[in-house]
Amino acid sequence: MFDIGFWELLVIGVVALLVIGPERLPRVARTAGLWVGRARRFVSSVKADIDRELAADELKKVLAKQAESKSLYEIVEDTKQSIDPEAATRPADQVSDTKAVSDKSHDANG
Repeated sequence: MFDIGFWELLVIGVVALLVIGPERLPRVARTAGLWVGRARRFVSSVKADIDRELAADELKKVLAKQAESKSLYEIVEDTKQSIDPEAATRPADQVSDTKAVSDKSHDANG
């Protein structure tokens, strides 16, 4: 997060020791550590919330895109029409009988 090196921390520690004093420095350091920990937890929880919202938004987009696309039934019907244009006009039981007959003829020939 911050680019603080060893020497910067050492200077901050010496200044804190001089300003606060050796008696109160451990208590101040502990309190500062608690506040830093709370701040980190808060930032991580905000990040997690944002990630969840982005994931939910992406899922909503995918579902909306899926709702706009053709249904499986329409895709099957389009495929049937491209394979056998007359299949759309015949009843479904005749189409399946025709397929069964063609499967049997392939088995007999092959």
